[in-house]
Amino acid sequence: MKKKTSKKTKGFSLIELLIVVAIILIIAAIAIPNLLRARRSANEGSATASMRTLGSGELLYRSTNGHFTTLAGLSADSIIDNVLGGGSKSGYAFAATPGTSTDLEFVATGTPSVSTGATQTGARFYRVDETQVVRFAVGAAATSGSSAIGN
Repeated sequence: MKKKTSKKTKGFSLIELLIVVAIILIIAAIAIPNLLRARRSANEGSATASMRTLGSGELLYRSTNGHFTTLAGLSADSIIDNVLGGGSKSGYAFAATPGTSTDLEFVATGTPSVSTGATQTGARFYRVDETQVVRFAVGAAATSGSSAIGN
């Protein structure tokens, strides 16, 4: 008598593979927006700290040199690091300029590199001046009347 041999196939069926891929896509659809939101929040936190650094750096520069300066001036005197002095850090573009009265006024700004869409690096625009109050606005450039951080 001949023995019947059952041939077992090894591996996964197409349906099983499709189910696994679908589960992975569902998990990714949930996780990616949260990851982007966390990255945007981290960029905004870093920008706030950078604005405080710029405000303090300007005051230090003024006490030493008698007037306010630009990012390049702060970087050249090693008051701020070269990354921030280069004008771009953590998804934000920074600028600092002395006012019309260079010994009394300055304005530093932080603008998101990408302010809209899925790849948005930040939603808040920042500003600090000689008052040392870091201000922000959502969707447009911050002004001296914008909300202060912490309020």
